Amino acid sequence: MLGRKKKSENTVSAGATLGKLVRYMRPHLALIVVALLAAVFSAVLNLVGPSYAAKAANILEAGLTGAVDFDALIVVALVEVGVYGGAAALGWLQGYLMTTVTQKLTNRMRRDISCKINKLPLKYFDDTAHGDTLSRVTNDVDTVGQSINQSVITLITSTIMLVGSVIIMFITSPILAGSAIGTTVIGFLLMAFVMAKSQKYFTAQQAALGEVDGHIEEVFSGQLVVKAFGAERATGKKFGQINGSLYNSAYKAQFMSSVLGPIMTFVGNLGYVTVWVIGGVLVVSNGMEIGIILAFTLYVRLFSQPLSQLAQVMTQLQPATAAAARVFEFLDGEELTPESDTARDKLAGGKVKGDVEFKHVRFAYDGGRNVIRDFSASVKAGQKVAIVGPTGAGKTTLVNLLMRFYELDSGEITIDGVPITELTREAVHSMFGMVLQDTWLFKGTLKENVVYSMQNVSDEQVERACKRAGLNRYISSLPDGYDTVIDENMSVSAGQKQLITIARAMVEDAPMLILDEATSSVDTRTELDIQKAMDKLTKGRTSFVIAHRLSTVRNADLIFVMDEGDIVESGTHDELLENKGLYYDIYTSQFSVAA
Repeated sequence: MLGRKKKSENTVSAGATLGKLVRYMRPHLALIVVALLAAVFSAVLNLVGPSYAAKAANILEAGLTGAVDFDALIVVALVEVGVYGGAAALGWLQGYLMTTVTQKLTNRMRRDISCKINKLPLKYFDDTAHGDTLSRVTNDVDTVGQSINQSVITLITSTIMLVGSVIIMFITSPILAGSAIGTTVIGFLLMAFVMAKSQKYFTAQQAALGEVDGHIEEVFSGQLVVKAFGAERATGKKFGQINGSLYNSAYKAQFMSSVLGPIMTFVGNLGYVTVWVIGGVLVVSNGMEIGIILAFTLYVRLFSQPLSQLAQVMTQLQPATAAAARVFEFLDGEELTPESDTARDKLAGGKVKGDVEFKHVRFAYDGGRNVIRDFSASVKAGQKVAIVGPTGAGKTTLVNLLMRFYELDSGEITIDGVPITELTREAVHSMFGMVLQDTWLFKGTLKENVVYSMQNVSDEQVERACKRAGLNRYISSLPDGYDTVIDENMSVSAGQKQLITIARAMVEDAPMLILDEATSSVDTRTELDIQKAMDKLTKGRTSFVIAHRLSTVRNADLIFVMDEGDIVESGTHDELLENKGLYYDIYTSQFSVAA
């Protein structure tokens, strides 16, 4: 994936991840405790059941030599029905409670992820494929929720059934108990071996799933480019490689985990055979009651079934652990540097004049080569400042620093004499309206896209902004005008999308403006119309205009020419042409190309 750094694999141990998951579930402790108690009593009732089956068998055995005591048999049968009915009711209760807990847990996880996204630095999104983050919100959270819902109670009940059945078997007949339990030792050893080998494959499976989602998201969003450059075969080949990696890890993980069930089933059946053979010997030699053999058969089932269930639980917990590790890796990720306790949410007096000063600003991405090197400049309130220069000169980076999307390595940026680090990020953001080269619209009406997050915006303000942005003709062609829903089924050109985002900035009416190639996606005629609207919009406001097409910045009050992170020239359009420096070279090259 171009422009993305590969995230490091999660190296946190499964035990540490499970510990985090347990702590994360602490707010739901009350419901979990009630569910566990219900599971415990349900398991106890299931353990009591076979003893009544033994009594019924003994009553019937006694009837072989005399009359069967049907009254006693009916009482035993009714009690056993009540015991198993109570166990079923308690089982339903714990299932209901754990479903509630897991849904609340996944709901909280998604809310925490959504909240975390707003706290992440911009570099996270520069380094991470969007599809990988999406996979954590959807696939990984769902895997955690489903596995916990199916595993936690099963783990508890199976453990209780296992321990309880062992105790009762030893009380009933130590010889039969020892022989039945001895057959399971091999099963436990095999289960532990398989689990140790398969965990790494489950971790690789979840990571590969995130990579597949990231690739699909990129290719689907760039279908036009893929088709235009005939890259279908190349993207298909790359997807085949990523999908093959997912297939290999998933195949190994599922194959290894699927072995556990048959192993434990075989061990359980071997226990039945052992009990009947040794039990038969004891009946003949020691006169053991048939009812004990019958009860023991049921207890062996209660003993072997939990073993199979525990094997399944371990299988379910492995992908859950891998998924939870990815979720917690995201939630524990580096956040934006904390705001100062003294950070202000507005300037003194609450009014922004718009004086901006850059003082020896330095910045590098991830400690690499400096993108901005010792940048100093002063912008007066109300000035329209154009920032031009070759690609990679640091123009957009400078604006990102001004907006505090990134923090400076050194130096200072002030607004009206106040360092932006002494203001909250929200306060800084509220001072600027932005129109970016990359347009972004969401599913909603055209009016909702223009208003976006702003409050108390009247229809008149929306209509006025849209008219100034040159959207009249487009809106009049829509079936429902301003109430037309913008979605993937609508044909909206790149230029129309840009006009909508320009109208959004006009409605915001911020004291300062940032225009990053705002007219790059529109035709020349529309560009002229937008320029007229922008001239009205920027009048009296401090404005920063990033432009490659120098024809759009001729009327700027001040032009900064950047190269390799520094201002190499500054002045008006006419002054810079007279200097015949870098600006002159760029301008004349564009003019010659246009000619």
